[in-house]
Amino acid sequence: MKRQVFIWLALGLFLAAALRDRFDAWIDATELPPLISVTSPELRDRHGRLLRAYTVDDGRWRLAVALADADPAFLKMLIAYEDKRFWRHRGVDWLAMMRAFGQAVWHGRIVSGGSTLTMQTARLIERGSTGKLSGKLRQIRVALALERQLSKPEILTLYLNRAPYGGNLEGLRAASFAWFGKEPRRLTPAESALLIALPQAPEYRRPDLHHATAVRARNRVLDRLVVAGTLPPEDANSAKTEPVPARRRPFPALAPHLSDRLVAENPAEGRLHLTIDGGLQRQLEELARLAIRGQDMHLSVAILVADHRNGEILASVGSAGYRADGRQGFVDMTRALRSPGSTLKPLIYAMAFDEGLVHPESLIDDSPTAFGRYVPQNFDGQFRGTIRVRRALQLSLNVPVVKLADALGPARIVARLRRADVQPVVPGGKPGLAVVLGGLGISLHDLVQLYASLASGGRLQRLHVVARTDTEHAENVGALISREAAWHVGNILSGLAPPPGAPHNSLVYKTGTSYGHRDAWAIGYDGQHVIGVWMGRPDGTPVPGVFGADLAAPVLFEAFQRLKPALSPLAPPPPTALIAGNAELPPPLRHFRPRNTLFTHAPGAPEISFPPDGAVVVAEGPVVVKVRDGKAPFTWLVNGEPRVIAGHERQEQLDLEVPGFAVLSVIDAEGRAARSSISLR
Repeated sequence: MKRQVFIWLALGLFLAAALRDRFDAWIDATELPPLISVTSPELRDRHGRLLRAYTVDDGRWRLAVALADADPAFLKMLIAYEDKRFWRHRGVDWLAMMRAFGQAVWHGRIVSGGSTLTMQTARLIERGSTGKLSGKLRQIRVALALERQLSKPEILTLYLNRAPYGGNLEGLRAASFAWFGKEPRRLTPAESALLIALPQAPEYRRPDLHHATAVRARNRVLDRLVVAGTLPPEDANSAKTEPVPARRRPFPALAPHLSDRLVAENPAEGRLHLTIDGGLQRQLEELARLAIRGQDMHLSVAILVADHRNGEILASVGSAGYRADGRQGFVDMTRALRSPGSTLKPLIYAMAFDEGLVHPESLIDDSPTAFGRYVPQNFDGQFRGTIRVRRALQLSLNVPVVKLADALGPARIVARLRRADVQPVVPGGKPGLAVVLGGLGISLHDLVQLYASLASGGRLQRLHVVARTDTEHAENVGALISREAAWHVGNILSGLAPPPGAPHNSLVYKTGTSYGHRDAWAIGYDGQHVIGVWMGRPDGTPVPGVFGADLAAPVLFEAFQRLKPALSPLAPPPPTALIAGNAELPPPLRHFRPRNTLFTHAPGAPEISFPPDGAVVVAEGPVVVKVRDGKAPFTWLVNGEPRVIAGHERQEQLDLEVPGFAVLSVIDAEGRAARSSISLR
């Protein structure tokens, strides 16, 4: 008898082991659907806040969520309500299933479910039904397989990304934004209870469609959590008084033009971290809407803000409103090519300072002048006669700046723009003097980048909007102009009177109006930030009577006020900047002489014999410079700054900054001059 019992026991154990092995093989052979959730592309601002998100291909909102993104109290409530033995079972809670079966038999209907969170996750990833026995068995099999391949936190994360919350909402983050307008890191007990209740019947309990049902479902969750000991009764009672939202909130949709472009350029990036400040972006989008209120129905506006110390773009407003209307709101006017009007004039003056052509206190003639067949006119049709260079720039006179451009050469001006990573489009491909007054195409982004270089002491600054990691650094790209020239330009433009009603705050700014009143510009900077404003019609048609000073400048000053309460101080003058009145200037700098007088090498005119033009000089101390021909005494300038005045020697030693570029100029006693551009290492 004992032997038979032993045999039957051994046979039973063998069969159990065989069944177990077959069962394990059955589970291991389970083919799981893809476990990686396709999530909504999203862009975050410099503080990690959501700027804009997009639906996935099937039109669903599914924002990627990690456990760290969820309120710990919510997770505790979810597990206590849905699956209190989640951390202990292996995918199926057999005790809960037997309890649910017994309750169904006793009551004649389903009273409670026995599905674990793992089983619910299995149903979600397969989008399968549990209404039939075959569906429930498949769900059990997938749940057991999931537990073998994933950790508990990974399974819970999968559930949080796939749970339905009504309509086209999937996942905890999408639901939290849609129903509460916030990230799910901090949820009230009432909010958590609603988000626990919704996935069980997402359409039937939708607050925007079945509000009373949603309230009852939330309250039942709160009551059960009290019974489970997870929530104190007083907290549950307080939570029941909190209103349930009756409508969905829109997802954040800031910087839409910029976001569209970045998502198109980075299709493989699910999440982009930007340098944009979401709060500032929201304020300036509102400013753009206010700026066109009561204006021409086709008028639009674009605003760009950057930190010129590091090139970070802080706000980018592409239009007055992101919609298809008479203002063509879908067009990103920060990137559109437009005529810059007078906004390039500061660069021309800075180059002239560097070349030793003029000083801010030099005199220059504003009188009718023909440059071949090109006869520029001032905007108001008047001429001021002899005027200081400082005042000519402040008044934005056309004739003086064209004279300087003629001396510099239009090709060199365009080359300098390209050195700043600005991509101007020149009609016909060959630049003429008209480029100085807006005769080329340039974008607001590129203009702000140009002014960022002026604002940062002449150092080349390239704007960027995708946040850099700690291991990424901006490359040292050299200088656009000298520190002295940059300071002189800023000092001149900080003396401009502000628009009526704007604060007198010494903002460095320049306005511009393109030919035919098609574009109105205002670009300005202080010691930290640079802002550019464009206004006009996106289709390029004229806006009669529009001027940059009247239309765009007030928006510029208002943008600075919204950016910060007070301007950042401008940098002090470099120690090498020549600050003097006209009478104290070297004679050749007291009055501008046309190009033919200064830089045409006539017989007997001075010539720099060393270092020659284009030379690369390795400087380990003072650099020796030599002049041939010309009449002593000689004045030597480096980037427009006098270094030797009335020297009688043909050889001098000059201290030059390295590394970088330098323009050497020498002027003899008769005002004749020569120059040499060199690279220092």
